[in-house]
Amino acid sequence: MEQEKRRPWRRWVVLVLMIAGFILGGIFVPVQPEITVAAEKLILEPISENFLGFAGPFYLVNTLPTLAVTLVLLIVIAFFTNRSLKNSQNTDLVPRGIGNVMEAILEMLYNLTEGSAGKYAKMIFPWFATIMIYVLFANLLKLIPGFESIGVLHPHGGEHAASELHGWHLYNPELSKEYVLAPFFRGISVDLNFTVSLALISVVMIQVIGFRAQGLGYLSKFFNTRRMFKVPFFGAMDFLVGLLELISEVSKILSFAFRLFGNMFAGIVLVAIVAGLLGKISILPAMIMMFELFVGVIQAFVFGMLTMVFMAQATQGHGGEEHAEH
Repeated sequence: MEQEKRRPWRRWVVLVLMIAGFILGGIFVPVQPEITVAAEKLILEPISENFLGFAGPFYLVNTLPTLAVTLVLLIVIAFFTNRSLKNSQNTDLVPRGIGNVMEAILEMLYNLTEGSAGKYAKMIFPWFATIMIYVLFANLLKLIPGFESIGVLHPHGGEHAASELHGWHLYNPELSKEYVLAPFFRGISVDLNFTVSLALISVVMIQVIGFRAQGLGYLSKFFNTRRMFKVPFFGAMDFLVGLLELISEVSKILSFAFRLFGNMFAGIVLVAIVAGLLGKISILPAMIMMFELFVGVIQAFVFGMLTMVFMAQATQGHGGEEHAEH
């Protein structure tokens, strides 16, 4: 009975918010952000003209604040998780709150790793869990209200300089024609610098784990000359297959980087299009954000699982033979 009494009240709140969003969307015209592949510059002038002496000009782009926020929040979560686990050891050994949640997540990830990698699970699990949790956190962080929607104005085909802007002009329709919005925060998964760096870490560690598991015998996966002189024809075929494996390992960098970047960037474009066409109907962009939530979780899972599976495969010898760990 109590639930039946609450439902009409909640429905009225949702209805009032939808009507308010429709009315406000017709009165106020926000300055729309510009959809760009590269991260937007928060400051038009470079911080350093010659970064590190060879990298060229260095700009403050809006993915750098996001990177700092993700690191700080993850450290805070790790701190409270550690404190929760320590408190559980002093009481009834049952973690509560955030400690219980993180323990359940990590236990699930370890079981997945153990099912694929066997005795090498302890070697692979830290990399798999770290990459997956970080990508998941980075993807979900962009769903916070204000992300990619509040920022600074830059001139775009207008006569006024950016320095002439004073006060709050977020809802000035005239500025929409002459300025574009550079958000303070942009999802780091929509920056190729981040996805390529993460892909490089994954692929390099795949090779490191392969060498740790098989030693120098891991190179036979790429330079297979075992039958080159015994059976020349099949030996040559094995050697060519090994070169294809080498090309495949390098191509994993592009595959990892552009899969994550492409899917998350498509989400930005979809939300911008729907918000632009149906901005007055506030509930519809919110439904697209639910789809973004689903895509963010799936992409983090795919990136982490592929890394873990490739690491597990690297521990296996050529032709499925397993070597002792060195």
